[in-house]
Amino acid sequence: MRTCAAPAASRIHTTSPSADTCAIIVAGGTGQRFGDPRGKQFVEVAGLPMVSWSIMAFDRAPSVASIVLVVPDMRMDEMESDVLSMLTLSTPVTLAPAGATRQESCLSGLRASDPALALVAIHDGARPLITIDAIEDACARLRGDASLAGAVCGQPAIDTLKLAEDGIVVATPDRSVYWCVQTPQVFRRGVVLAAHEQAVREGYVGTDDSSLVEHAGGRVALVAAQRDNIKVTVPEDLRPVEAILEGRLLPPSLREV
Repeated sequence: MRTCAAPAASRIHTTSPSADTCAIIVAGGTGQRFGDPRGKQFVEVAGLPMVSWSIMAFDRAPSVASIVLVVPDMRMDEMESDVLSMLTLSTPVTLAPAGATRQESCLSGLRASDPALALVAIHDGARPLITIDAIEDACARLRGDASLAGAVCGQPAIDTLKLAEDGIVVATPDRSVYWCVQTPQVFRRGVVLAAHEQAVREGYVGTDDSSLVEHAGGRVALVAAQRDNIKVTVPEDLRPVEAILEGRLLPPSLREV
């Protein structure tokens, strides 16, 4: 674990006194499917390394008191010099070592998070379009219901879904009960940490952090976020992401109505 220090002029902490959340941004992947040796978190999008956009969104979210950035050990220096040193942030950032899998990386980030903060917001560094509103909505949903273990961003499914066996349709389920899940996924810190540690003991592998909390018996709510909160997985995902980011950077008078 490494605590990063930005230049003093950019490290004036202005987080809201009510901030109770640690953002854990997972940027530990090798980007094999993306096909760029740099790793997709370092690929430039709209003028900045991709992970920069997620860092800036959480830095500006009033609920967020600290950020843990999960990065491969051998790339921590690069993350500091090529990403963090280029940004003006008001939220303290800690680097935590990535694991061999995303699940291991998330556990590393959780262990590096501040135990004094009640909530953690786990986010994919390859989702650069996340908005402050989505972050705040998920945190507020969890704070507002003591029976919840977590609140997960997503969108109700709009495409028709098919169940198939060997490429042949066997059923068409009712899509009204299905959601496409995104990040951030916000949890009570102690609950999600315990769920991850239980998964280690049992050898359980989930598809996301919510699945681990659900496996441990936690109740998780779904929160509608913007539909364009795209995860960059393959190179063709970059074109719409870059177009959206560049559109957001335009003055309001020049944006399409």
